Amino acid sequence: MPQPTEYLIRLSKAGKEYGSGEISVKAVREASLTLEPGEFVLLQGPSGSGKTTLLSLMGCLLKPTSGRVYVCGKDVTDMGESELPRLRLQHIGFIFQTFNLFPALTAFHNVALALQLKGYGWRERRRETTRLLERVGLSDCMHRKPENMSGGQRQRVCIARALTGDADIILADEPTAALDTHTALEILDLMRDLTRKGNKAAYVVTHDPRLERFATRVDHITDGELVVGKPAKPAAAGGAPVQPVA
Repeated sequence: MPQPTEYLIRLSKAGKEYGSGEISVKAVREASLTLEPGEFVLLQGPSGSGKTTLLSLMGCLLKPTSGRVYVCGKDVTDMGESELPRLRLQHIGFIFQTFNLFPALTAFHNVALALQLKGYGWRERRRETTRLLERVGLSDCMHRKPENMSGGQRQRVCIARALTGDADIILADEPTAALDTHTALEILDLMRDLTRKGNKAAYVVTHDPRLERFATRVDHITDGELVVGKPAKPAAAGGAPVQPVA
């Protein structure tokens, strides 16, 4: 875990270009940003503007074609494919709008599997899985399969899974797109609270301007050009509490 004063992610003029010559597409153009502990940043932009590509650069799923990427103080730009999975497992949790849960596994075993991949023994997995599911409000349904859970409950499982191994960074791609308004706001309130109390950071792609009340900053990207927003005023950073969904 980095010291509180250090950044968790830093991009320095990072760009991503697909193809070459006349058919090349610059999906991200010289993007520079930092993500620090306690931050909950939203990324907004029209479809095809480069949001998912930027998130993939931050999560070390794609390598930049220009510039540098740093994770927890380490330059990972030229890191080999043999090292990157270990870095992602150690520092980064991903949340997707389609949940990506294993349908044959219960909530408990979906989270426990992520811990197994991170090297936890069975006793540790059982204890930590229970703690994480209780933390996201799923103590009563941790042994249900996804088909027997609401959309909000399934997304809570995804959040618990993303937090396994005490991940420092949460990267989320439209995590509330499949949820109704009340549940979406509840999920964002939970994520914001977890980053604020856990000395973690989240970077969230969203189309929904109603979620801005939860953000410490709102970034925008258009045609691959990133504009980093100004920090929100303290009163605007948290958002009002939302009553839990039954």
